[in-house]
Amino acid sequence: MDNHDLVSVTVRRIRPDEGELLRRVRLAALSDSPAAFGSTYSRELLLSDDEWADRARCSASGSERALFFAVDEGESVVGLAGGYRPDGTASDVELISMWTDPSARRSGVGRQLVDAVIEWSRSVGAKRVDLWVTKGNEPAERLYRATGFVETGDCQPLPSDPCRDELRMSLVV
Repeated sequence: MDNHDLVSVTVRRIRPDEGELLRRVRLAALSDSPAAFGSTYSRELLLSDDEWADRARCSASGSERALFFAVDEGESVVGLAGGYRPDGTASDVELISMWTDPSARRSGVGRQLVDAVIEWSRSVGAKRVDLWVTKGNEPAERLYRATGFVETGDCQPLPSDPCRDELRMSLVV
């Protein structure tokens, strides 16, 4: 597939019983793009089945957190993104866990995932969506700018690799 072609996907919220699928997708993301995440493959590999089940269950409904899958026509998950309210009721949301499978990059899937988190944020009354992006991850930075995010000027060491920095971006919704 030419990655510049649009991939036909459905973006949907995770279901409460998809802990094992979340585990597979999240570990694939951490393995594929370790420098893009604050966590590590080795750290999340140690999570129990119950912890993965709890993540799925807590992200499937409600206004505190949400995870979204991009699912292709063959029912394969080709992307993941999430949002959460840092204190559960804040007027801002953090966009987290953003990943697109290499087979679906540069095809619009990432934009659909970001849009899903933004729409969920609006639906729960958020006023702003914030995120951290690894400095030098140009494709991710371009995607976020294209969806309206702007750099805040904040910078911090990447938690999973303190030798790298991450930049703060924000979008008023």
